[in-house]
Amino acid sequence: MPSLNPSPAQLAEFAARMPAGQPIMMLNLLRYNATASYPAGSEHAACTGREAYKRYSRTAIAKVQAVGGRVEFMAPVQVALIAPAGEAWDDMLLVRYPSPEAFLSMLNDPEYQAATVHRTAALFDSRLIGTTPPA
Repeated sequence: MPSLNPSPAQLAEFAARMPAGQPIMMLNLLRYNATASYPAGSEHAACTGREAYKRYSRTAIAKVQAVGGRVEFMAPVQVALIAPAGEAWDDMLLVRYPSPEAFLSMLNDPEYQAATVHRTAALFDSRLIGTTPPA
């Protein structure tokens, strides 16, 4: 079953388990829809999933930077060497935030929330994995 957006329970666990006030890294694994899947009646022009993710990224990158974060690395995934059969990803993205609190404040930003319609339409499946950078 695809995973696209964090649930309230997942966000609560993230907030409880990540070290408060410390820098974090968020690993994004992205698999795009061939055609973006906007809600019925949406005013958004038809496009590919990758194009819809670019629409989301225009706002998301500005919001990442606004909370003191930055994109560290983005690249196409070539092969999942150790993974369940059939698991495939199109891109991986590594984003640094100054703290879990900064990440969560970005998620609560109204402009960011409005842009997530593009992310949800863009993705067939995703993973968002929080970690701490090496000292």
